[in-house]
Amino acid sequence: MRTITDLPHEVRVIENVFITMRDGVRLAARVWLPVDAEAHPVPAVLEYIPYRKRDSTRGRDALNHPYMAGHGYACVRVDMRGSGDSDGVLRDEYLADEHDDACEVIEWLAAQPWCDGSVGMMGISWGGFNSLQVAARRPPALKAIVSASATEDLYVDNMHYMGGCLLSDNLSEATVMFAFNSLPPDPAIVGDRWREMWHERLEGSGLWIEKWLEHQHRDDYWKRASVNEDYSSVRCPVLAVGGWADGYTNAIFRLMEHLDVPRKGLIGPWGHKYPHLGVPGPEIGFLQEVVRWWDHWLKGVDTGMMDEPTVRAWMQDSIEPNPSYAERPGRWVAEPSWPSPNIENRRYTFDRYALHPDDDGTLTVDERPLALQSPLSVGMFAGKWASYAATPDLPSDQREEDGGALVFETEALDTTTEVLGRPELELEVSSDRPVAMLAARLSDVAPNGEATRVTYGLLNLTHRDSSEKPEALEPGRRYRVRIELNGMGHVFPAGHRLRLSLSTSYFPLAWPSPTPAEVTVYTGGGLHLPVRPSRAEDTHLREFGEPEAAPELGITLLQPGEHHWRTTRDLATGVSTLDILDDQGSFRIDETGTVIRRRTQEWFSFGGNDPNSVRGETQTVRRYERDDWRTEVRTRTILTSTPEEFVINAELDAFELDDDHGDRRVHSQSWQRRTPRDLV
Repeated sequence: MRTITDLPHEVRVIENVFITMRDGVRLAARVWLPVDAEAHPVPAVLEYIPYRKRDSTRGRDALNHPYMAGHGYACVRVDMRGSGDSDGVLRDEYLADEHDDACEVIEWLAAQPWCDGSVGMMGISWGGFNSLQVAARRPPALKAIVSASATEDLYVDNMHYMGGCLLSDNLSEATVMFAFNSLPPDPAIVGDRWREMWHERLEGSGLWIEKWLEHQHRDDYWKRASVNEDYSSVRCPVLAVGGWADGYTNAIFRLMEHLDVPRKGLIGPWGHKYPHLGVPGPEIGFLQEVVRWWDHWLKGVDTGMMDEPTVRAWMQDSIEPNPSYAERPGRWVAEPSWPSPNIENRRYTFDRYALHPDDDGTLTVDERPLALQSPLSVGMFAGKWASYAATPDLPSDQREEDGGALVFETEALDTTTEVLGRPELELEVSSDRPVAMLAARLSDVAPNGEATRVTYGLLNLTHRDSSEKPEALEPGRRYRVRIELNGMGHVFPAGHRLRLSLSTSYFPLAWPSPTPAEVTVYTGGGLHLPVRPSRAEDTHLREFGEPEAAPELGITLLQPGEHHWRTTRDLATGVSTLDILDDQGSFRIDETGTVIRRRTQEWFSFGGNDPNSVRGETQTVRRYERDDWRTEVRTRTILTSTPEEFVINAELDAFELDDDHGDRRVHSQSWQRRTPRDLV
């Protein structure tokens, strides 16, 4: 990362300004401006998220916003209602008042003396989601957006459900927000009201995992803020960004296909990070690309960006399996439109443990049925649904998973095969239970036998026709089903093999079915691969610049962090456990003097092959200290299940710390909730 201190515009920072909404609620904002912006107004760029501008995102903000401001933009980072130093209580994701507030903020920005009336909106994850959602509201001043690591469908591609299966990231995300929503505002910003505001949050935010478990199908709860319900509602240009190691990349393909506005898609090798900070690498000069985007759409400068291909993607080379990579080798490729006329559908038919190329659909195969009931251990080496690169959270060698799966494999490839897009699997199945799932994995098998997972997909078989109105399976009846695998860009070298693996469990990535189910697969189905022939013009693509950013935030490390990702099996009890620790230690922000301590630990376990022994537990510690302001919040959430219910037990404790009198608990709350399972 190259640190840039000599920018075209000198920048001044406003630590906090309150933006008053129509109902009197004040939203806290931090602002970076060219020093002469009031004399020479500039476009504004909004980032609007619930992750505490004063401290939690201060490090990332220090890299991004001064850089863009130094290129002639007023950058404004707003704490959403109920978060950070803003008034109110945050009760859930993507509610109507979140979008109403954003539209008011955009109107306020456009009216400021330092703004020329044009506004852009950007963000990653939550900020990428609401950039799309607010664009669909069409505030007049919003001229373009940048949406990174986000989706336009809150049910289909989100960390709650996948293919109708409950994801363990549903618990992880609930834990993240449980911790954030319980934190106090900073007295240096809000003054003596901080305790009152803190207790309002502690008492009012609620247990989000309960809400998410109450909506197990794609109902109006998910549709209300899903842009794909009406793609035509988005009328401003969209730059959509993601990475193959992230969980949201499929949305980029759909946005490029269905939006009817100027749009670009960028897919790298990264996890859930902005591309100039991306892991696995290589990182790119993403902030330069963002400035080009804003220059084009907010300033009317022809940067040549819209003359470039619609989709640009990192074609990953074959590599040995590893749960962590510093870099993924490969090269950039591009497509002029999506779907691309340059990509062909290649069908593979599978029979008893083999995959056969079937170019004309006339291949005769052995259609004898194969029965499958996977052990719960299949999935313990699957990695996270979305890689955050904080721990080794990518999939390991798939040979450790394939022992409990049905495996179909090609002969060694005669020629190199490159795949770009979303594979699709069609097959006939039956089940001996009314609820069952299938996980499908596609792996690159090297001549030495190592198997690297390149993509996967999940399907709750009750969702075979619809996630809005799923239907129980009739035991013994055959069904034709379709499983979409996640998007991929991968090179299978000559001499390697393609392996398709099917399993009836994939825990802890996905919660298991309520009872052990045997699924019978009637071979003769098809695997459709989007094959992209290599093209010479890829070598002439414009190169991305070296990553650049403004100077890093000054911090002093006080206690080092610790990270681990461990699997254990107790042979005496039969209990297997995945233990994930993300301990960021403690550090002081030099310019504010705030000391922060952050620790999160997760455990996912099961006993034997009993799906109702499955257990997820998360614990968090968050401490904020400065002078006599010393607070700590601890959360604990446990999720278990029976064949009929999901069971939640949760605890929240908040403390004010005092060396003389010890920790004083100022709030304590516990929840015990039971939610009926509904074909999940």
